[in-house]
Amino acid sequence: MEIGNTIISTRDLTIGFPAKGRRRSPTVVATKINVALQGGHIVCLLGPNGSGKSTLIRTLAGLHNPLGGSVLLNGKNLNQFGVKEIAQKISTVLTDRITIGNISVYELVAFGRSPYTGWFGSLNKKDEEVVRWAIESAGIEDFVDRDVLHLSDGERQKVMIARALAQDTSAVLLDEPTAHLDLPNRVEIIRLLRKLAHDTQKGILLSTHELDLALKAADTLWLISRDGQVITGTPEDLVLDGTFESVFEKDSFDFDRSTGSFTLHHPQKGMVHLLGDAVPTFWTRRALEREGHQVVEHNGTSLQVEATSTKEGYKWKVMSAKNSYNCSSIKELLTTLRQK
Repeated sequence: MEIGNTIISTRDLTIGFPAKGRRRSPTVVATKINVALQGGHIVCLLGPNGSGKSTLIRTLAGLHNPLGGSVLLNGKNLNQFGVKEIAQKISTVLTDRITIGNISVYELVAFGRSPYTGWFGSLNKKDEEVVRWAIESAGIEDFVDRDVLHLSDGERQKVMIARALAQDTSAVLLDEPTAHLDLPNRVEIIRLLRKLAHDTQKGILLSTHELDLALKAADTLWLISRDGQVITGTPEDLVLDGTFESVFEKDSFDFDRSTGSFTLHHPQKGMVHLLGDAVPTFWTRRALEREGHQVVEHNGTSLQVEATSTKEGYKWKVMSAKNSYNCSSIKELLTTLRQK
């Protein structure tokens, strides 16, 4: 665990749910957790469904009590802080959807200042400056006067991030901030959070199911395994040493270290030697694997596909032991393979 500008850290933390009734034992979700959230870093928390991502987020934010161990905020035990003090140091964006109406985007973002003003406190000049900065940082200037119930899911999530920024904390914890969003909005939210972490030196932790995006955007990954252990590290190191793959190992898909992506289908057809230019080769590989072929990098197979770039676009050549065929699209390539 790194030593430096550590905002939130844990010591042998155990998370879960307390016992209910005299004869029941606590439900332990994960144990012996030793992690650190650094300023200026974006950390993605990943794990299978039910592994405890939301529980860990809520425990770090002080919303759930630990079953054991401790959460430290700036080196001090979290239970030594009052609710208002925590709110001035940690802001959270949870999965709860907005149900209130008759409130503008500006007013909702301004609620982020409540740890300093109280729920009914008026904003002073500094508060207004922080709110404006949060609005600009989240890129929501174009709809600050709209009712929050009239926003799209992507717009609403940006507003909640702006509210968290208006809270002016050193740590921002987000539970599934890309849930309910389409792909462009998921990419935009992750890109926004990465930029904010690096530009503002805040420590940003988000749980997500977006495995591909997390590998590309995170400075650090926290992986919760199925047996309740949390492993941390740089994304590339966790891929190369097999940790990432082992956490998400399932019978229905495989993780390909060479491409950083998941394959959903096991090979059912013959091997194909694929070669050629980078862009068409990448997309051809995906199509071949979806079709059930095992794509290999070495020659010596009975079937070879060459994907090349031209001024007009792309072209493919299928070569077998006896014949060769030229194709002008991946659709034509797949059709040729099925027929030949």
